[in-house]
Amino acid sequence: MTLVRLVYGGDSAAREKAIARELPPGSTAVALLEGIASDSGLTHSNALSVIRIAPGCPCCTGSLTMRVTLNRLLRHPPDVLFMSLTDASHLASVQSFLREEQYCGRLHLGPELDCGRVPEI
Repeated sequence: MTLVRLVYGGDSAAREKAIARELPPGSTAVALLEGIASDSGLTHSNALSVIRIAPGCPCCTGSLTMRVTLNRLLRHPPDVLFMSLTDASHLASVQSFLREEQYCGRLHLGPELDCGRVPEI
């Protein structure tokens, strides 16, 4: 079963840096990112596949793109899937989408990464 980590908030570079910090050693991971590459340094490697999709909310304008991409990558499921979202406004919709019957037993929603949170001092 693939663990899904939803990464949201901040800018694209902050989300990609958070993904890089959270990569589990010895596991295969996929980062599903929206838009063009940032200067975060997140790149494709043996342990990480980086997939970029066209900009747009994955549960609204990008629903078909998201479904096709997700179904393709689940043919050879990674241990962890990081999905980058611009913000939390559609978080519930994306979670609902990932809990649909076709993904039951294939995906497990794990802890989210909020990159827009102000760190405590």
